[in-house]
Amino acid sequence: MTAFPPPATRFSVKEIDIGLAADVGTLSRLGKATGNLSWVKDVCLTAREFGAEEALARGFISDVVGGDGGKESVVKKAVEWAELVAGKSPVAVQGTKELLNWSRDRSVEDGLRYTAVWNGAMLQTGDMVAAMRAGGGRKKARFEKL
Repeated sequence: MTAFPPPATRFSVKEIDIGLAADVGTLSRLGKATGNLSWVKDVCLTAREFGAEEALARGFISDVVGGDGGKESVVKKAVEWAELVAGKSPVAVQGTKELLNWSRDRSVEDGLRYTAVWNGAMLQTGDMVAAMRAGGGRKKARFEKL
């Protein structure tokens, strides 16, 4: 999960407190996202709240926003991240997202095979040449639209 909450943010999985098993993918995805099934069982079975620092330590979030922790700090961090990603090849960004999601529940061998096929098709765009000409990120590249 790519998230940048302020330090005071509180998280929880509360469905168990109202007599339900968490739905909309929480139980299916949280263990995979964090890689820590023991911690996931803890927070899902107890419905206890946990803070941003614990979420960061467990791999649930990407970073904790510093500064005053206000809306402006969070938005500034998110915009910086979005601008960084937006400067990359749209084809490579979409491919990376697709391959990460596809590979999550499959073997490394299957992921490598799918990546080879995907990248073989994506070599037909001019984005790789544009990125290389820009020095691999040292200069701003101009990429084709999707």
